[in-house]
Amino acid sequence: MSTLWTCPYCNRPCTINDSDIRSMSDYTNISKEYGFYRGTITVIVCPNPNCRRQTIKARIDQCTPQNLTLKTSIMNWDLVPESEAKLFPDYIPQQLREDYAEACLIRNKSSKASATLCRRCLQGMIRDFWRIKKARLVDEIDDLKNKVDSTTWEAIDSVRKVGNIGAHMEKDVNLIIDVDPNEAGLLIWLIETMFEEWYIAKYARELKMKTLVKIAEGKQTAKKPSQKTEDNSKGISPSTESAATDKKPNT
Repeated sequence: MSTLWTCPYCNRPCTINDSDIRSMSDYTNISKEYGFYRGTITVIVCPNPNCRRQTIKARIDQCTPQNLTLKTSIMNWDLVPESEAKLFPDYIPQQLREDYAEACLIRNKSSKASATLCRRCLQGMIRDFWRIKKARLVDEIDDLKNKVDSTTWEAIDSVRKVGNIGAHMEKDVNLIIDVDPNEAGLLIWLIETMFEEWYIAKYARELKMKTLVKIAEGKQTAKKPSQKTEDNSKGISPSTESAATDKKPNT
């Protein structure tokens, strides 16, 4: 069976088959209260011949005693690598890449902290890429409103709102608003999207523009005739020019 998959190391989308995946599973009866648990370790080897690195995941599920089918997923772990953070190029500022990587790392352990890091990463991008610097993030995002499309702007403002849950205490300390891993995952996805649409797209565009300029310069150079070609077009050969020089009287 084939599955679409993106390697966390080389970021290359690919199709993985059964030959690329190995799973080890075992189960046991924990107790009357908890029933049967099944533990599974899955290893995926990247099919890209230039990568071939392994991704290892583990999970524990509660299952039925009759046919051991899944009842409840209890816990999932990313063992190797420790998170699903993608590798981004060095021309994206290091602090932004570090905040993003840490948000991915703690997504399942502390989703509120992950959301807060996404908020900080987003603010860093607005200040670095758009050169918008104000005292409050809400004011910076307001300034961004006319620079991006409305859907993107609303999503960016949503990161601020969700990130505020972890960054600021509610007025009522007894009011608990949680952020689950799936919600934190959406914030992380938006950070990845902004990396790609802002930094990577701009870099690729500038690279192509510079290549185009070099091509044009090369064509202009090729159009310029050499000195030898110009002399020949005037009917002057090297031997004629030499003879004319020899006939000059001495002074």
